[in-house]
Amino acid sequence: MQFDTKIAIVIRTDLQAWQKLNVAAFLTSGIAAAFPDCIGEPYEDASGTNYHALIGQPILIYGADGPALTRALERALTRSVKPAVYTEDMFKTTHDAANREAVRAVARADLNLVGLAVRAERKVIDKIVDGLKFHS
Repeated sequence: MQFDTKIAIVIRTDLQAWQKLNVAAFLTSGIAAAFPDCIGEPYEDASGTNYHALIGQPILIYGADGPALTRALERALTRSVKPAVYTEDMFKTTHDAANREAVRAVARADLNLVGLAVRAERKVIDKIVDGLKFHS
């Protein structure tokens, strides 16, 4: 099935495995919150057990270094695509309000990005992540 939109997550490659997974989970929640229409129907198994709905389209995960993450952020903003972001300072906080304060305290050019997520038309996402490789 071909989707009109694409979801891309870009994660800094030098993070520890647990950090990468944490960042991917948080960024995915940002996309789900911003685009509730991307959520599919709930699941049910053959025994009748019900499960939560998931995002109903593929999510592509790319790897990048710090400068490439900043470049992807700028490309997204230039194309009027609002990203979800995760900064290194957020690893030091203990709750949601503190996460927002950690981002608010730093100018965009100085954000120490470890990840970002975007959802937009396929061609727009392709331009935002141009030159990046899938995370391995």
